Amino acid sequence: MTDRPVALITGASRGIGLAVARGLAATHDLLLGGRKVETDLPNARPWAVDLTDAEALAEATADLTRLDVLVHSAGVAEVGPLAEATAGTWHRTFELNLFAVAELTRLTLPLLRAAKGHVVLINSGAGKRADANWGVYAASKFALRAYADVLRAEETDLRVTSVHPGRVDTDMQREVRAQESGDYEPGKYLTADSVARAVLTAVHAGEDAQFPEIVVRPRAR
Repeated sequence: MTDRPVALITGASRGIGLAVARGLAATHDLLLGGRKVETDLPNARPWAVDLTDAEALAEATADLTRLDVLVHSAGVAEVGPLAEATAGTWHRTFELNLFAVAELTRLTLPLLRAAKGHVVLINSGAGKRADANWGVYAASKFALRAYADVLRAEETDLRVTSVHPGRVDTDMQREVRAQESGDYEPGKYLTADSVARAVLTAVHAGEDAQFPEIVVRPRAR
């Protein structure tokens, strides 16, 4: 690592997280969370931690000495009617989409405060509107938005940004469309790079500015 600012990105092995990592590589040293992450990015190293394992998370964050940007991009989506949502579905969704976010942020707050840093939370359109069959996922994303709003109000030296993209052309979206038994239509979706550019806009904003919320939607084609 160098003396450049440090960014920790969860879910960096694919999709939006990987696109954000590629975008930040020019200006930040990177810690990349995920099962299989790219090792050819400059000034980057893997940060392979199970985000749902509180003990492992505490051990891994204890080794950090600097953190300027924390991007929460890891997430899970299980869709279906509420009548079929088991306790396990609710638990798995909230464990990764909310509880892990809250715990990782809590553990890194001392470093973020020291850097007057930035927390970016990749939310969803479902964090602003709940539709049929999306109840569990939407509930976790509504809660994530509330968490971001309170964090911003309490940690006034930090910048906190919620990013709400529409459907994005990613492996996760393929999994979602399979659950919905629908066609996969990438031409109607955002690219991960478009969402990453929104994140970079927030991260590179002037010191006098912050983007509390960014909504990104696909253009009609």
